[in-house]
Amino acid sequence: MSDTLPHAEGALQGIRVIDLTRVISGPFCTQMLGDHGAEVIKIEPPGRGDIVRSQGNMVNGFSWYFAQFNRNKRSLTLDLRQEEGRAILIRLLEDADVLVENFRPGVMGKMGLDDATLRERFPHLVVGRINGFGSTGPYRDRPAYDFIAQAMSGFMGVNGPADGEPMRAAPPISDMVSSQNLAFGISAALVRRERTGQGDIVETALTNGLISMMGYLAAEYFATGEVPRRTGNDHPMLYPYGLFQASDGEVAIAPSNDIMVERFLGALDMRSLLEDERFADNRRRMANREALREILNRVIERRSVAEWIEHLNEAGVPCGRVHDLRDTFEDPQVQAQQMTLELDQGAHGKVPTTGFPVKMSEAPAALHHPVPGLGEHSEAILAELGLSDAELAELRKKGVT
Repeated sequence: MSDTLPHAEGALQGIRVIDLTRVISGPFCTQMLGDHGAEVIKIEPPGRGDIVRSQGNMVNGFSWYFAQFNRNKRSLTLDLRQEEGRAILIRLLEDADVLVENFRPGVMGKMGLDDATLRERFPHLVVGRINGFGSTGPYRDRPAYDFIAQAMSGFMGVNGPADGEPMRAAPPISDMVSSQNLAFGISAALVRRERTGQGDIVETALTNGLISMMGYLAAEYFATGEVPRRTGNDHPMLYPYGLFQASDGEVAIAPSNDIMVERFLGALDMRSLLEDERFADNRRRMANREALREILNRVIERRSVAEWIEHLNEAGVPCGRVHDLRDTFEDPQVQAQQMTLELDQGAHGKVPTTGFPVKMSEAPAALHHPVPGLGEHSEAILAELGLSDAELAELRKKGVT
């Protein structure tokens, strides 16, 4: 496969990232750094690599799941359980700007790279880490996955129907949020290093990331001491706001304030409902939500989703169709935003992935490298460190790389 692709210079051009992460939390972070021009060296165990390489649907012997989180990287295989492997990692860190890891707390220390050692030996280095609960506190050593973070952060507790069980989000949202938080934290630390010359240790946790997203739900709890109830697709504090039944399916409608509600009811020729004491303000509309829902659905069900979307958008009311992923990726707006990319994976064929969520005018994200094969760049990277052919052969013989 082609090792490099034509691209504009990214905002993180010249930044070298050593990536010790695996699965999703961490790889998504380092992929974002790579998308914006950083050189990312993904270190994987010899022989097996990141476990996601063998998970998900395999197409032409290649995991599209793995491709979703590992473009714009080079792959180096190293057995970090062997002294020689750890020695090579240390040599890489001497010229690196960023180290990213998502081990459980204490694993880096067992490799001789605890925080104190990293600060002393590599004062310029920005160390980024993701774990389940943080590196302090009584849960620091517990294993954690996305489902556990969704459960323990309160996220599941506010999702799902009022009369049903707590509900997880389908995507691994805690992994994705913590990765985005870490990419932001690393970028902030690099800006600070420009001023001070000093690196930093940046940590995010799956559970903390979701807690930070509780937003107005947390605000209401802090203000009242009452635990928010699950409200399904209804907004917990506003009505009308949610899914409504058109003649051929559901339409999402989100009038977020009194002005929008007036526009919405005007578009339905139902502005007179505001004169009904049950619906005169948001507090009373919330108290009489089911009665108002029934009245609105009797009108909305007379026209199709497409008709309502056109009509309500003309009236300035936020609305949209509920898409499945086929609808999403065929949507002309999604296509115009280039939210799908195609990776040329050589013998594995063309592999689609989601696009770049951050758009920059002067230094846009770009495809620099396709998804690397396991250990594809090992010899090149080790040669860049000055290792001879004989040394490389010896490392291969020992299973270090």
